[in-house]
Amino acid sequence: MSYWTDMRTPTEAELVVGFYDLTNYTAFGQRATPLQVLDVMTRYHAFAGQLFHAAGGILIKTAGDAGLFAFRDIDADKAVQAAVDLQTEGDQWLGEVNYKGRVRTVMHFGPCALGMIGGPGREMLDIMGKTVNIVGAMRTEGYLALTPALFRRLGPETRTRFKKHTPPVSYIGVEDPRPRTTT
Repeated sequence: MSYWTDMRTPTEAELVVGFYDLTNYTAFGQRATPLQVLDVMTRYHAFAGQLFHAAGGILIKTAGDAGLFAFRDIDADKAVQAAVDLQTEGDQWLGEVNYKGRVRTVMHFGPCALGMIGGPGREMLDIMGKTVNIVGAMRTEGYLALTPALFRRLGPETRTRFKKHTPPVSYIGVEDPRPRTTT
């Protein structure tokens, strides 16, 4: 059992929430058969879900090439490391299956409602609220972006892996080619 599977009643909690999606998904869908797309996405989401689970998080749901994941507030550094690992290991995995794209991830921190939702007998854990909406609306030209709310939750060592980028304020990976802001 875990924090995620022990849940029996709806609750509210402060969570690290992230969305990921893959670049070039439309082009992949144009050149591959529907069964090939399903096969690759099934295996990729299983890979991502296992990676998040091993770090203490959960892959909440997927849609096409995208996924919504969550971590408890105390696991903010682990959540960011899992996103970095998804970039590194996931992009390598994509290359091995001849997928010509990369993963992009956006992450935020804040209050969420957690509960079981779905048709009778088929309920699944889901998260909702303004935090999910904020991260869902985030866009990045790079491959990993964090909100200031999440950046403030990180330990000093994890923070060194990001630089401030404005406007709007977000923190992007040090390896991102965009220049560092001075404010």
